[in-house]
Amino acid sequence: MRGPGRLRRTGGVFAAVLGIAAGALSAVAAPPAAALTPPVGFTADHLSTYQTNGIVWSLAEANGVVYAGGTFSTVRPAGSPTGSNTTPAVNFAAFDAATGAPTGCSLSFTRSSGTATVRALAVSPDRSTLYAGGYFNAVNGTAANGLVAMDTATCRLRPGFSPDFGATVRALDVAGNGTVYAGGDFRSVNGQTRNFFGAVTPTGALTGWNPDADDPGRTLKVTPDGANVLIGGDFFTLGGSASHALAVTSASTGALTRAYTGNFIPSSAVVKDIVTDTASDGWYVAGEGAGGASFDGRLAMGLDDFDQRWRDTCQGATQALRVHRGVLYAGSHVHDCSSMGGFPNQVRKHLTAQSVDDPALLGWLPDTNDGIGEPVGPRALTVASRGGRDFLWVGGEFTTVNGVAQQALTRFADTPDTGAPAAPVVSASAPRAGEVRVGWRSSLDLDDSLLTYRVYRDGGSAPVHTTTGSSLFFSRPQLTFTDRNVVAGRTYTYRITASDGTNTSGLSATASVTAASSASPYQEKVLADGADLYWRYDESGGAFAADASDSGNGGVYANAPSYRATPSAVAGSAALSLNGTDEYVYSDRLHHYTSPTPYSVETWFRTTSTAGGRIVGFGNNIGTARGHTSSVSDKLVYLTSNGRLAFGVQTGSSSARPTVTTTDTYNDGDWHHVVATQGPSGMVLYVDGAAAGTNPATGNRSYNGYWRVGGDAMSNAWPNLPASTYFAGQVDETAVYPSALTAAQVAAHHGLADTPAGPGDSTLTLTPSEDAYVNGVAPNTNYNDGQLASRGTTAYQSYLRFALPEAPAGQVLKGARFAFRTSSDPTAGSAESHSIVPVTGAWTESAVTYNTRPTLAASALGTITGASRASTDHSVDLDASALEGALGSLFPLALTSSGTDSLRIWSSEATAAYRPQLVLTFGAE
Repeated sequence: MRGPGRLRRTGGVFAAVLGIAAGALSAVAAPPAAALTPPVGFTADHLSTYQTNGIVWSLAEANGVVYAGGTFSTVRPAGSPTGSNTTPAVNFAAFDAATGAPTGCSLSFTRSSGTATVRALAVSPDRSTLYAGGYFNAVNGTAANGLVAMDTATCRLRPGFSPDFGATVRALDVAGNGTVYAGGDFRSVNGQTRNFFGAVTPTGALTGWNPDADDPGRTLKVTPDGANVLIGGDFFTLGGSASHALAVTSASTGALTRAYTGNFIPSSAVVKDIVTDTASDGWYVAGEGAGGASFDGRLAMGLDDFDQRWRDTCQGATQALRVHRGVLYAGSHVHDCSSMGGFPNQVRKHLTAQSVDDPALLGWLPDTNDGIGEPVGPRALTVASRGGRDFLWVGGEFTTVNGVAQQALTRFADTPDTGAPAAPVVSASAPRAGEVRVGWRSSLDLDDSLLTYRVYRDGGSAPVHTTTGSSLFFSRPQLTFTDRNVVAGRTYTYRITASDGTNTSGLSATASVTAASSASPYQEKVLADGADLYWRYDESGGAFAADASDSGNGGVYANAPSYRATPSAVAGSAALSLNGTDEYVYSDRLHHYTSPTPYSVETWFRTTSTAGGRIVGFGNNIGTARGHTSSVSDKLVYLTSNGRLAFGVQTGSSSARPTVTTTDTYNDGDWHHVVATQGPSGMVLYVDGAAAGTNPATGNRSYNGYWRVGGDAMSNAWPNLPASTYFAGQVDETAVYPSALTAAQVAAHHGLADTPAGPGDSTLTLTPSEDAYVNGVAPNTNYNDGQLASRGTTAYQSYLRFALPEAPAGQVLKGARFAFRTSSDPTAGSAESHSIVPVTGAWTESAVTYNTRPTLAASALGTITGASRASTDHSVDLDASALEGALGSLFPLALTSSGTDSLRIWSSEATAAYRPQLVLTFGAE
């Protein structure tokens, strides 16, 4: 048995969404079906199954037969519309678990007045007897009051078993000794007082089990050792003692073994289902509440101590649970998991899966609709085995399954997966000379979170790149491939497939791009300054907004804005037009900000609107429909109705909104550059390269959310609230940084856009003619191999020599940058800065050592920062004026540092694509 306290994890639930350990399957007797991401054991492909014309409230299984009880009068084959091909089945039906067709077992549950219904089914441990409870007074014309027993071998009622329940039976379970435990709306059993819970012997005689609840019972389960009964419902007291909605009771007397008081189950919530699992030594609880502060999710509890192991606080009224091979399957209408670090309020999902060891959602998401009745979708789950296969049966109020008409019943199996992933959505760009960057939004597969992607170029049959990536419906990160085998001026096409290992999507739509001969100076500066979200809006259509940074923070275009608007703010890049009504872009990955972490938000915009609107900001939701917009907003840049710019934050959870607002107006139809920063010195709003206002506030709201461009909800607490919360106009070059940009950096960005590389400019990329590094620990050793290194303590220094050309006739050196790739060494990245300095002393590649190292100039040409990861490309701007006098000569550079953290990059001996480069841009004087 598991010791107390094991696996009681509540933090970081969704940060580890796809990290479920294989050890969770230690009790699995057979592997799951092919092409499923473990530990999921059923495909999301629903199987052909008979359906009913009403609601299925309960399911049970025995010997390969699944029994359904509910409120219905007929069954019909899959695909048959309501009223056609029907077979009478009055509130009860039995089906072959493997075929989904009726078995011929037929019982009719009726009442002389009122609406009869079967609400609970349970099978005896020896599988010989099925007990059916509900609201009825006859079965096949024979008098019966709320509970009957049926022989599973003959489908006949067991004579002599005729207990009398005073009202509806909603919950049943059978102990190993044959005792039948019941819960529901009744206040008496066999004429004796039993408030909402009672039990009878195999002969129907009343037992002494009497929890004596003050409100109805909804569910119950006998513990595997038979010593206790776990009960759930609406109650607040049992036998006069407090225990709301959940309790552990003695199996013999009904006395409290364990009460749950305080706010363990909030007063506005009830418990709808309880299941046990001996393999995990646990029991699991389904909650249904009212409001965000209630309880709608799942609890994992220990059978050893009856303590909580974990709690899922998602909202969505959980109705039914079942554990199978280490996975907890649930029927609910989950729609908001923001309280546990997950997705915000959005469209309902009705079937989910979690490991019994962790509340993180797994990649299993077939779906139903809400259906008829309340409506809440699924109401009951059971697992049945037949013919060497396992089947998960689902019953409820739904009328569709995976978008196909199917009422009240469906099933899934551990048969081979037949559903292919969706085709990826692809974007291609040419960020710099010698590179094409292909990005795509990871695909969605309803039973596979880990997929394999293959990139095909120019219609080829063999992939040029293969990689894997994980995704769920609420987390679909961007994946990228950089093609360095390209020629400037040539056009390339790319298509991608996604595969679960068995099923492969069709090819994506073609993404086409022409390889560039030079890089955009503006883009290079944005990346060099550390942007970890950078949307350039160069897509020609579709829903995917590519992130030009290395962070994979792709975006989603909502409601089909107008693509590739011209003229753009920055030469060589298109802009995006937004209608001011419902068009916007949101980040496809949940972000968490903890105050007072520094950040910067940057974008270009132009508009003539007099209604204002949110240009860019952070919010806790991604939708536009009521209830799906952000209830919390922060870090906003918005335009007031009179054309002024405002930058505001929300302080803590209060209504305070520290804000900077300009005095000038900017709805003049021209492009304007806006940067909003917040850091230890407070808030600064820059417009067109210069500071336009400040605020000393350093704090903001700490929460999970999404970056949004173009609009979202805004409360009246925001100063100068615009008439429209959606922006009408164009946006371009949106970037977010994990630091507060300096005034010099902001001015440089603005200046680069003002003076972009023109058609007469030329770019030349140089690789070192010599490079080597030295090591203070081995002062007489020459290091001339595949890497270069820099560190201050136990010093490394690197030296590179470039043969600089003369400037082309009539041109001058306008820009220079040093490009490199950190090596694959695990310690290659550095959190510290490293300087690029001219070398003034003599050295040669084959002879330089630490003891013979050359002298260096006092002033640096540039500084490397943020190169903290291995195998990552970086680019650093250099002082072009310092290089201009050296044109036409051999020019040596050094990489050096005063810190303790080493930086390792590939040298000229590495593969051609990884060699360091000096990129020079020449243009007219």
